[in-house]
Amino acid sequence: MMPKQPLIPPKGEPVNLADYDPDYQADHHKSAARELLRRLQKRMNALQTRLFAERKQSLLVVLQAMDTGGKDGTIRRVFGVLNPQGVRVAPFRQPTTEELSHDFLWRVHRRTPPAGMIGIFNRSHYEDVLIVRVNQLVPEDVWQARYDHINNFERLLYDGGTRILKFYLHISKEEQRERLQDRIDEPEKNWKFDRGDLPVRERWDDYMRAFEDVLTRCNTDYAPWHIVPANRKWYRDLVIAQRVIETLEAMDPQFPPADDDLADIVIPE
Repeated sequence: MMPKQPLIPPKGEPVNLADYDPDYQADHHKSAARELLRRLQKRMNALQTRLFAERKQSLLVVLQAMDTGGKDGTIRRVFGVLNPQGVRVAPFRQPTTEELSHDFLWRVHRRTPPAGMIGIFNRSHYEDVLIVRVNQLVPEDVWQARYDHINNFERLLYDGGTRILKFYLHISKEEQRERLQDRIDEPEKNWKFDRGDLPVRERWDDYMRAFEDVLTRCNTDYAPWHIVPANRKWYRDLVIAQRVIETLEAMDPQFPPADDDLADIVIPE
């Protein structure tokens, strides 16, 4: 059995990603994990139905990773079984001119899930202390202040009934190289390749330091970070599905009572 690796880093302690093995798989095996994931998805579907019917709480799932880290794959494989009516996926790309004319959280707050919904952020407000920091798009004193702004923003969401799960999909630099090469070698994946990913890869160490600060400074009781070993996609999916279900079960959404007494109603033939 492999030594146990924490999923949620200890709060208040500096995170060093070198201490987290992206190949970690606990005592799971691929074939059994896939069957377990199917069973978990049935439970997730049932819980989502109750959440949607109740319309009193919401769940926000935040996915962050380096390029090729598996954000799209996670959304497709873990959440693809859910009722689309109750799920909203928000991708956060380069801000528009309008978005840049507001505070950095303006575009994010507009995409948070309303009561009854599961919201999934493909990238998120954390880009403003990741890519913005690494590329020096704003002065240091500006992005340094954003950690506290983010913590306060997430506390506001939590206090309003939104539970927050944040997943950093942890892959190795070598795994990223193989995935990028696959996008070049396999014609059906060529469309995924972006030359702009290469300069980002060159700054891998800078991004690791930026992620470590995020995982250290924004890891709270009300919005914890999870460092998900993601070299093995099947294990990544299993871990995230388990945590989503645990969170939904703790939220314990309930079907609302019928508006009227239905005992004497008979549908005519």
